Amino acid sequence: MTDRSEPTPDGGYAGAGQELPATTDEHATTESHGLPPYGSVKRWFVTTNHKDVGILYTVTALFFLVFGGVLALLMRVQLFSPGSGVLSPMGYNQTVSTHGLIMVFWFLSPFAFGFANYVVPLQIGAKDLAFPRLNALSYWLYLFSGLLLGVSFFQGGTFAGGWTMYAPLNIPTYTPSIGASTAILALLLFVVSVTVSSVNFLTTMHRMRAEGLTLRRLPLFTWTILLTVWMMLFAFAALLAALVILSSDRLLGTTYFAVTSPGGSILWTHLFWFFGHPEVYIVFFPALGVMAETFQTFTGRRIVGRKWFIAAMVLVALQSFVVWMHHMFLTSINLQIKTLFMATTIGISLPFDLMVFSLIYTTIKGKVRFATPFLFTFGSLILFIVGGITGVFLGAVVLDYQFRGTYWVVAHFHYVMVGGVTALIGGLYYWFPKMTGKMYDEFLGKVHFWLYFIGFNLLYFPMFVAWETPRRVFEYPEELTIWHQLATVGGFILGASFLVMFYNLTKSLVDGEAADGNPWAYSTTAEWAIPSPPPLENFPGVPSYRSGSLDFLGGSPEVADGGEVTDGGTLTTPDAQAHEAHAGEPESHASIWPFAIGVGAFFVFLGLSGFQEGTLAPGFAGGTYLTFALVGTAITGVSLVALGRERFHAPTGPFGESWPFEAVENTKLGVWIFLASDIVLFGAFIGSYVFVRISAGWTGWELVPGDSIPGLMNTYLLLTSSFTVILALVAAEKRSRWGVVTCITTTILLGIGFLVNKGLEWNHLFHEGIAISSNVRTSTFFLTTGLHAAHVIIGLLIAVYMLVRAWRGAYLDDERPLEYFGLYWHFVDIVWLFLFPLFYIL
Repeated sequence: MTDRSEPTPDGGYAGAGQELPATTDEHATTESHGLPPYGSVKRWFVTTNHKDVGILYTVTALFFLVFGGVLALLMRVQLFSPGSGVLSPMGYNQTVSTHGLIMVFWFLSPFAFGFANYVVPLQIGAKDLAFPRLNALSYWLYLFSGLLLGVSFFQGGTFAGGWTMYAPLNIPTYTPSIGASTAILALLLFVVSVTVSSVNFLTTMHRMRAEGLTLRRLPLFTWTILLTVWMMLFAFAALLAALVILSSDRLLGTTYFAVTSPGGSILWTHLFWFFGHPEVYIVFFPALGVMAETFQTFTGRRIVGRKWFIAAMVLVALQSFVVWMHHMFLTSINLQIKTLFMATTIGISLPFDLMVFSLIYTTIKGKVRFATPFLFTFGSLILFIVGGITGVFLGAVVLDYQFRGTYWVVAHFHYVMVGGVTALIGGLYYWFPKMTGKMYDEFLGKVHFWLYFIGFNLLYFPMFVAWETPRRVFEYPEELTIWHQLATVGGFILGASFLVMFYNLTKSLVDGEAADGNPWAYSTTAEWAIPSPPPLENFPGVPSYRSGSLDFLGGSPEVADGGEVTDGGTLTTPDAQAHEAHAGEPESHASIWPFAIGVGAFFVFLGLSGFQEGTLAPGFAGGTYLTFALVGTAITGVSLVALGRERFHAPTGPFGESWPFEAVENTKLGVWIFLASDIVLFGAFIGSYVFVRISAGWTGWELVPGDSIPGLMNTYLLLTSSFTVILALVAAEKRSRWGVVTCITTTILLGIGFLVNKGLEWNHLFHEGIAISSNVRTSTFFLTTGLHAAHVIIGLLIAVYMLVRAWRGAYLDDERPLEYFGLYWHFVDIVWLFLFPLFYIL
C-alpha cells in the first residue's frame, strides 16, 4: 500500500511506499487478451501494449547506437593522422553522413521515446496510449525505416552529402547512387512514424490523465514529453515537406534544389533548419525530464522553483521555432535579419539558465546519493553547461563567421546532443528495475559512468582546441595531430564503456537481484506505486488524485507485503458508474496488422528508390524495384483494410482530466492534431512556392496553367463535395441509410470528377511540352497540386471503405466516423481555396 500521509503537487504519491501486488497472473492475463506470454517470439510481433512497445523502442534504439557508434569509430581511425586512412574519400563522406543521420534520427529521439512509451501512461494513470495499434505502427515504421537505411549501403553507396543534406549536394548530380535516394526515403518513412506517434501521445496526455492530475501537477518527465511531442508535430511536418520535395527532385526530376533554381539552396536551409533547431530541444527535453526526475529522487527534494522550471520549458518550446536562421549567418540574408536572429538566439538561452540553476539549487538543498542514475544525470548537467556556453559563441554573428564549418561546431554540437544522451543513459539505469523487475549491478554501473565521462571529454574537448580542423574533412594541419589522436583514444574509451553497460544489463536481466516495486527511497511518481514490472493493465483499479495523492478506485482489496489493505475495494464516490465503465470491458493488446503495414511500407519505399529523375532503373533491376513497389502497395492496402475491420478495444473513457479538451473525444482530437501537422506540411509547400517565385521575380513569373477555368471548375466540385459530406452526417443523424449511401456516393463522384478534370488539365499541359521537370515554375505547380491530389485520393479511398460499411447499415447509431471524415475532407477543400488563386490567378 502507498503511504498517503502527505499529498504531492507533482502527480506523485507521498513517501517511499510499498509495491502493490499484481492483481492477476501475467500469463493468464495476456492469454485472455490474445497476447502471447513474454517468452514467445510471436508476442513481440503482435503486441500493442505500451510497455512492450517501449521495450522494443529501447532495444532497437540501442542497436542503432551501436550501428552509429561503429561508424563514428571508423571516422576516428581515419582522423588519427591527417590525410588518407582506412576509408576512401567517398567512403568517409558516407560514414560521416550516415553517422549523423543514425544518431540524430534513429537513436536519440527513439531512445527517449522508449522510456516515454513505458513510463508516461504509468505516470498519468492511463492503461495504455489512446491508440495502441497506432503506437505499434509507429514502432514498426521506425524499425523498417532504419532497415531501409541499412539497405542503402548495398545500392551503390548510401547518402554522402552530410547529415544536413545541404542543396545542391543532395540532388542526383552530386549524389547519384540509388542508395542515396533510399537513405532519403528511409528518413521520410521515419518522419511518418514520428507523425503517427505524435498524434497518439498528444491525444493521450491531453485526454487520458487520471482524475485530479491537472496539467500543472504532471510529473516533470511527462511535462518534457508533452512539450517535446508538440514540437515534433510541427517541426517534423516541415522536415516532411522538405523530404517530399527532395525525393521529388531525385525520383521525378523536379528542380526545386537544382543549381539553376532561384534560391534553391537557401530554400533547403530554411526548410531544414525550421525543423533542425527545434530538433535540438526535441532531443534534449526528454533528457531534461530524466534529469529532473532523478535529481528529485536522489536528493530527496522537490525541484526548486518547479513552476518556473515548467514555465521556462514552455518558453523554450515556443522560442525554438524563431531561431532557425542563426544556422544561416553565412548565407546572403541581410545583416538586419541576422541581428534579429542573434537576439532570439541569446534570448532562448535565458530560460535554460533558469532550469540549470534550478537543478543546481536542488542538489545544494537536498541530500545527494550518488547512485548510477544520478551520476549520469549530474554528469549530463555538467556537459550541457559546457555545450551551452560554447554555443553562445556561435550565436554571435561575428564569431560565427570564424567558427562556422569548423570542429568548434562539432564539439559544441556533441556536448549538447551527446550530453543529452548521458542523461538518457541515467534514465535507462533508473527505470531498468521497473522495466525488468531486476536490479542492475551498482559497481559496474559506476565503472560504466567513469569510463563514459572520461572517454566523452577526452573525445570531444580536444576538438575545441583543434577547432581549425575543417568539418567533414579528414585532412587537417599536422600540428593538430596530437589533439585528434587524443580524441580517437577517447572515442574508443567511450565505446568500451558501452560494452560494460551491455554486460551489466544483460547479466542483471538473467540473474540479477529482484527489484522491489520501488527500489528508490524518495521516488514519488506513480510508476513506483505498482509492481516491477507492472501488470498488463498497469493498475489494480482506476487511479485517482482527487484526494491529493494516488488512490486506486474500484480495485479489489488486495493485501500488500506489509499486511495492510491497499487502496481500492468498493467504490463509493458519485462517479462510481463512470469509473466502472472505465475499468469494465478489457482492452485488446494484440494485432499483427501494424507489423504487416510496416512490411508493406518498407517494400513500397524500396521500390520507389529505383526511380531516378523520372526514369526507372534499366533492365532486371528496374523490374525488381517495380515489383517491390507493387507488392508493397498490395500488402499495405490489404493490411490497412484488415486493420479497419479488426475488432479491437482501445482504452475507453470517461477519463479524469482532459482540459482543455473535455468536450472532444479521443479520435476527434487525434484527427484535429493530425490536421494541425498537415497545415504545416501544406504551409511549407506554399511557402516554398512563394519563396522561389519571389527569388525569381514575382511579376515576371508566368503561371503554368495559363487558363483558370479548370481550376475554377475544380473549386466548384470540391466545395459541392464538402456540402454532400455534411448532408451524409445529417442523414445519419436522421437514421436514413439510403441518405447516407447517396451522399457518400455523391461525394465520391465529385472527388473523382475533380481528379478527372485535374488529369485532363495535366494531359493538356504535357501535350504542350510542359512537364514536371521543365523548370522550377512547372515543378512547383505539379508537385504542390499533386500533393493535394494525393490527399483527395486518400480521402476517396476512405470514402469507398465507408460507403461499403454504410451500405450494411453502419453510422446510423454512431455518426461520429462521418464527422471525422468530414473534418479531413473539409480541410482538403480549404487547402484548394489557397492553391487555386496562387497557381491560377495571382
